[in-house]
Amino acid sequence: MLKHMLTIAFRSVRKHRSSFVINLVGLSTGLAFAFLLYLWVQDERAVDKFHANDERLYQVLQKSIENGQIRTLENTQGPLSEAMEKDLPDVEKSVMVMNLVREGMDITMKSGVNSFKSACLFSSRSFFEVFTFPLIQGESAAVLKEKNSVVISEDMALKLFGTTEAALGKPIEWSAFGVDHLSAVTGVFKNVDPRSTLQFDVVLTKQKLIEDVWTNGASWNNTGPQTYLLLTEGVDVAAFNKKIERYIDRYQNGNIFSLFIRKYSDAYLYGNYEGGEQAGGRITYVRLFSAIAFLLLLIASINFMNLSTAKVSGRMKEIGIKKLLGSGRRSLIYQFLGESILVTFVAAVIALVLASVLMPQFNFITGKQLALQYSPSQLFAFFSLTLITGVLAGSYPALYLSGFRPLATLKGKLEGKIGQFLVRKGLVIFQFVVSFVLIVSVLIVYQQIEFARNKPVGYEKEHVVYFNLEGKAFEHKNTLFEEIKKVPGVIQAGGISQTLITEDGGSSTYGLEWPGKDASRNIDFMVRSVDENLIPTLGIRLDEGKMFSNDLGDNASYLLLNETAAAVMGLTDPVGTKVTFWGEEKTVLGVVKDFHTASIHQPIAPLVFYYNPEQIGMAMVRIREGSAHNVIAELHRLYSTWNPGYTLDLKFLEESFRAQYLAEEQTLVLAKYFALLTILISCLGLFGLAAFDTERRTKEIGIRKVLGASVAGIVQLLSKDFVKLVLAAIVIASPLAWWIMHSWLQGFAYRIDIQWWMFAAAGLVAVLIAVLTVGAQAVKAAVANPVDSLRDE
Repeated sequence: MLKHMLTIAFRSVRKHRSSFVINLVGLSTGLAFAFLLYLWVQDERAVDKFHANDERLYQVLQKSIENGQIRTLENTQGPLSEAMEKDLPDVEKSVMVMNLVREGMDITMKSGVNSFKSACLFSSRSFFEVFTFPLIQGESAAVLKEKNSVVISEDMALKLFGTTEAALGKPIEWSAFGVDHLSAVTGVFKNVDPRSTLQFDVVLTKQKLIEDVWTNGASWNNTGPQTYLLLTEGVDVAAFNKKIERYIDRYQNGNIFSLFIRKYSDAYLYGNYEGGEQAGGRITYVRLFSAIAFLLLLIASINFMNLSTAKVSGRMKEIGIKKLLGSGRRSLIYQFLGESILVTFVAAVIALVLASVLMPQFNFITGKQLALQYSPSQLFAFFSLTLITGVLAGSYPALYLSGFRPLATLKGKLEGKIGQFLVRKGLVIFQFVVSFVLIVSVLIVYQQIEFARNKPVGYEKEHVVYFNLEGKAFEHKNTLFEEIKKVPGVIQAGGISQTLITEDGGSSTYGLEWPGKDASRNIDFMVRSVDENLIPTLGIRLDEGKMFSNDLGDNASYLLLNETAAAVMGLTDPVGTKVTFWGEEKTVLGVVKDFHTASIHQPIAPLVFYYNPEQIGMAMVRIREGSAHNVIAELHRLYSTWNPGYTLDLKFLEESFRAQYLAEEQTLVLAKYFALLTILISCLGLFGLAAFDTERRTKEIGIRKVLGASVAGIVQLLSKDFVKLVLAAIVIASPLAWWIMHSWLQGFAYRIDIQWWMFAAAGLVAVLIAVLTVGAQAVKAAVANPVDSLRDE
C-alpha cells in the first residue's frame, strides 16, 4: 500500500510540476527560517542555564520608593552577601560580584612586555563553587582565598604566558584609579561560555576590592556590587522573600531598601520591572519570534492547501474511480496526507541547505554564534517541525478532496459548497492579516528607531572619542590633557569619572540634602566628577548660572544640576542654593539643560556634576570633522609615549549611543526579512486561490466574452473579489497591529505617536501586491479562447 501511495504521489508531482515548485518554494523557505528562529529561541532560553546549581542559584534585588515610584535595583551593599550567608540558614553559600564592565571600565593586565585589556570582576571566594565556570588550573575552593590572588581565562593565560600551566604562580601587574597593584595567578578557567551574561577575562578578590581599590565597598551606606545566593535544598522562595524583605534594617538605621530574590537564570529573559513587579524583558522578543516561526509554517501550509484545492479538477476522475473501486475515505485521506508529507520532506532537505547558507548572515544580524550541528536533538526538532507542517498542510486538502461524491467527480463537476469557498477565502484573509501586521510593525519600528537616532540628546555626541586613563596617564592627567589639546584637529578635551552612557545610571547617591527637603522622599541622583572642560567638550548647554571654570578659584565648593534634578528638588531658583552633598556644604553653581545618558527607554535621571579632578578616570576628546584619522593616530602615539605597556582603547561616543538600540535594530532587520517572506508566501496562496476561482468560472468567462465582455472587464471581474479579501484583512488586522505596536512602544519613555498614514501605507502596499498577483492570473484567463471553455456545452 505504501508503494502504491508513493507511486501516486510521484505521478501527481510530475503532472502538476508548477504547483509542486511553488509549494516547494513556500515550504522550504518557511521551514528554513522557522528552523533558524527555533535555534535562536533555544539559544536565548539556554542563557545562564548551564550552571550546575541553576535550580538553587538566585540573585538578590532591592526595591526602594523614590519620588513616589517603586524602583528595582540590582546593585546591593558590599557586606550584604557575607552577612546573609552568616545569618540565614537557608543560604548555603553567597557570592558578591563587582563587575567593572557594568561601570564602563576595563583593566590592563601586564606580565613583562605583554599587556592586554581585560574584562574584570571582583568576587568573593565562593565564586567558582557557586557558578559553573570550569577551572583548568587550581581548585575552586582555594583560587580566591588569598587577597592578592587572580584567576584568569584560558585565552588570557595563553596571551600572557604561552601555556595555562606556565601561568600558575606568575605575578600580574594591573592598575585601577591610578594605583598600581600586583597579584599572583592562582587559577585558570576555561573561556566563558557565550551563553553566559557574565562575560569576563579576570577575577580578582573581594578582599582586594574593599581594602585597596574601593574602600567604601565595606560600608552598608554604599551600593554597587551584585549579590548572589546558593540556597539550600527545598527552600520556599516566597517564604524566604518575606524573611529577607527588611533584612538590611539589622545593619543600617534609616534603611530605605527592601530585598527579594530572583532566580539567576531568569534575569536575562525577565529582567524588566515596573512598580516593583516583573514586567517582561527579552522574553518579549522570544515570544515574538516564536510566534513568527509558527506563523511562517502556518502560512506556508495554507499556501499548500490553496494550491492543492485549486488543482482539484485534474484529480476528480482519479478520486471517483478510486471510490467506485472500493477505496474508503480514510485511505484517500492517508494518500493525500502522504503526498503532503512527501513534498514537505523534500522541502525540508532544501530547507536544511538554505539554513546552512543563511546561517552566517543570520548570526551577523542577531549577534549569535549559532551552528547547524546535525545533533540528534537538532535533527529531531527539525524533522518534528517538518512532520507537523506536512500534516498541517495536507489536512484540509485531504479532508476536502476525499469528501467528493463519486458520480459528481466522474462527471468532472466541482461541488461548490459555500462553506468550502469561505474556508479558502478565510485562509487568504488570514495570510494577509499576518502580512499587514508585519508591514505595519516594520514601519513603526523603523520610525521609532529613527526617532531615537535623530532625537536631540542634549549634547553633541558626534566626533567625540573617549578612553580610560590608566597608569601614568591617570597620575599626570592634567599634563596629558594639555598635550592632547595641542594635537592638530583636537577642538577640546575634558575629563569625567565614568562614562555618561549607561542604562543603569552608573554611580549614584542618595546623599544630597537641601532646604525644604521632605525627609520621607528618597531620590537617587546620578553623580559624575568632572573637570572644567568636560561640559564645553560635550557641548552641554547651560540653562542658568555658571559652569565650572578656573576663574572661580574653588570649583570644589560648587555643584551643577540638570533640569530634572532641580525639578525633583522643588527648587524654583536653584542657583546659589546651599545644599549638603556627602556631608559637605556646597553651593549650586548652575543648572544645565537635560540630556540623555541612557537610551530613550529610560526617562532622564536627576544628575549632579561635582568637581574633583582626582577622581577623573576617563578622557573625552572632541575632534574636528574630517580629522579623525590623523588625530586618532596621534593619540595612540601620545598615549604609548606617556604610558609604556598600556594600550589605548578608543571608543566613539556616537557608536556607544547607537549600541543602546542594538536589540531594536536587530528586530527591525529580522522583521523586514520576515515581512518579505510572509508576503511572498501569501502571494503564492493568493495565486492558488485565483487559479482555483478562474478554473471554477471558466465557462462563465467564456460566455461573458461571447456576449462582448472586454479583457479589462474580465480582469476587473476576477480581481475585485480578491481585493475585497485584502481590504477585509486590513480592517481585521488594523486594530490588532495597533495594539501590538502600542504595547511595544510602552517600553520607551520617549516614543512616536502611531499615525493613520502608517496603516494607509501598509494597506496600499498590501492591495498593490494583491492586484499584481491576481492580475497575472486574471489576464491569462481573460485572453483565453472562449471556444475552448464552451466546447462541452
